[in-house]
Amino acid sequence: MSIIRTEHVSKSFGKLEVLKDINLTVDAGEVVCIIGPSGAGKSTYLRSLNQLEKITSGKIFIDDQLFLHREKDHTVERVDPATQKKLLLEMGMVFQRFNLFPHMTVMDNITLAPRKVKGMGKSEAETIGLQLLQKVGLAEKANVYPNTLSGGQQQRVAIARALAMQPKIMLFDEPTSALDPEMVGEVLNVIRDLTKEGMTMIIVTHEMGFAREVSDRVFFMDEGIVMEQGKPADLFSKPQLKRTQDFLAKVL
Repeated sequence: MSIIRTEHVSKSFGKLEVLKDINLTVDAGEVVCIIGPSGAGKSTYLRSLNQLEKITSGKIFIDDQLFLHREKDHTVERVDPATQKKLLLEMGMVFQRFNLFPHMTVMDNITLAPRKVKGMGKSEAETIGLQLLQKVGLAEKANVYPNTLSGGQQQRVAIARALAMQPKIMLFDEPTSALDPEMVGEVLNVIRDLTKEGMTMIIVTHEMGFAREVSDRVFFMDEGIVMEQGKPADLFSKPQLKRTQDFLAKVL
């Protein structure tokens, strides 16, 4: 069963078309990495899945349900508000920037959404929060404030915060791009652990070695188009298109 499916998705900002006819399916338990140059539309695609950007045309399916159908910037069909909320809560997202609330402790950052959105009690939320902090190696940081943490630590807290909502799928938008090089590994290790647990993930990344290692399939995007896709061993070792070959030659 597919968790995410998009059909003929396009997105324009005025006259600038940043997504062009994107057809992509992610099955339960699958890890998909999206690679490509800056400006290819990778982050816009990810943000369109959870409605941070509204598509211009196309269909988005979540859990095999038609979530949204738009044509020429008008909504043709969408799920009812209650189902929309339920489906959106099944997607956790981690951004390039950590977006932690600076005036709240690490624990409060993690437990805020489960308490406010899901109505979870404080004790239960904090129990889950501590388990997640242990998962990301930061149990001792529960009561500190984000500005006392390194960038890598803040991003690990952001991952724990997203996991606290118990999502079915995790979206990662270049989760290491804002980090110093020595901090990249600690964040990638957390994501590696999630792959071993069977978490469904879409990861936009510039870390080619990581994409080759963890993904079931890799999509190469450029100029708003999925140029090529395949298993990592195939796409990285013998890409079919010259554009893919040129890109990989520069980044590998």
